[in-house]
Amino acid sequence: MSQQPADAISPDRPPPSLSVCLAHADDGPAMAAASPAAAPNIKERRPWAHFVAGGLGGMTAATLTSPLDVLKTRLQGTFYQSQLAALRAAKGIPPPNQLPFARAALLHISETGQILAQIPKVEGWRALFKGLGPNLVGVVPARAINFWAYGNGKRVISNTFFDGKETSMVHLLAAACAGIITGSATNPIWLVKTRLQLDKQNAGPGGKHRQYRNAVDCVRQTVRSEGIRGLYRGLSASYLGVSESTLQWVLYERAKHSLALRAADLAASGRTPNFWDRTVEWTGKLTAAGGAKFVAALITYPHEVVRTRLRQAPVDASGRVKYRGLASCFVTVFREEGVAALYGGLIPHMLRVVPSAAIMFGVYEVVLRSLGETSGV
Repeated sequence: MSQQPADAISPDRPPPSLSVCLAHADDGPAMAAASPAAAPNIKERRPWAHFVAGGLGGMTAATLTSPLDVLKTRLQGTFYQSQLAALRAAKGIPPPNQLPFARAALLHISETGQILAQIPKVEGWRALFKGLGPNLVGVVPARAINFWAYGNGKRVISNTFFDGKETSMVHLLAAACAGIITGSATNPIWLVKTRLQLDKQNAGPGGKHRQYRNAVDCVRQTVRSEGIRGLYRGLSASYLGVSESTLQWVLYERAKHSLALRAADLAASGRTPNFWDRTVEWTGKLTAAGGAKFVAALITYPHEVVRTRLRQAPVDASGRVKYRGLASCFVTVFREEGVAALYGGLIPHMLRVVPSAAIMFGVYEVVLRSLGETSGV
């Protein structure tokens, strides 16, 4: 009789049940295959670990992708839309909504690249990081609050309503609650960031005569002219954006679950992991995070444009605010500029958010585990 491998079933070591494998499903393949001694001590939960890990993840991702964030915001606003429309008219190119989809997409990619190259030439390289200060001030608490609310909310909802089981409904409810809490707490910061990034249209040669000197001046002027409510412009669109973060979390959790089941099946088979298995183990969660963000952002993108327009608060010919609310903004943009305008800035947005999500979730998972906490319930 051949000798049994070290991990073979023996009377003194009963095989792990399927429930045990599923209990660690959301900790990814590494945790699913690890021994109990390698897992964090879940009897001593650390709710604050989600706050720290989320903040560090958001800070890292925001810094590395700031230039594309600036470009995306400007393309969502009205300044570059009118400039691009004039350039198209001069070249005899019809509006994007009158072009075939493929040609319109190529035109958008080309215009995006031209603008990205133009910004440092006209305004200097620092313009690519315009608004990064308030962006980091917003990103760090926003991501910290979001990951804290989601990670701990998932546990509370699961234990209270689902007998401690982690299901897609638990993920959906936890993500929705986390999105609402985060949006309410951080909307003023995002409004200031947006207005600073769009301030170029109010500047003269050399960047002179800008409307806002800095973030504090932007807050002061906003409150003086619009009241405290002015700091919450775009909040309704932010709530609408909860659908994106909710969908992203659900897709990410499902992908992690599939990765964990794959790792459990591999461990149970006794097969030696090959190159592809190791690649999936090391890159699976990063791909899951980026893929989840790509799908969620593509489906829900128009709310990003509407939110930017509401925060920008442009005025019409009579001096009144052009968009009266969420529905009014959707209808007005669609009627005046076509459906293509609702996807303005999509290319730089996707180029930014997909790697940003992979970076952010990757840092979150690593920091969370280093602090002895698990992302499961």
